[in-house]
Amino acid sequence: MTDQDSMAKINQFRDERHWRQFHNEKDLAISISLEASELLELFQWKTSAEAKQKPERLKEELADVLIYAYMLADNLDLDIDEIIAAKLAKNAKKYPVATSHDLKETKHHSFD
Repeated sequence: MTDQDSMAKINQFRDERHWRQFHNEKDLAISISLEASELLELFQWKTSAEAKQKPERLKEELADVLIYAYMLADNLDLDIDEIIAAKLAKNAKKYPVATSHDLKETKHHSFD
């Protein structure tokens, strides 16, 4: 399934329920944060290995984050592939491969 296929299915689901009226940019951004918190909660006080023992819950919460992110991008007329490619290109300049190895010695934030 492509990003466009996913977006079409998300919009169909939303439109069949007449939920478009509730999906403004502010509320979608809030929903992304809330769903990301639910995803994070699955890892709270656990090791990664322990959290991964509930793959269905992880899939559900990650899907919720992605669905709201897709809807926000759609509302803003942003192409998901384009904005990801642009961000990766920007990060490639900011964090060149030659200086990004062995980060145990250097904190990730020291690149800023």
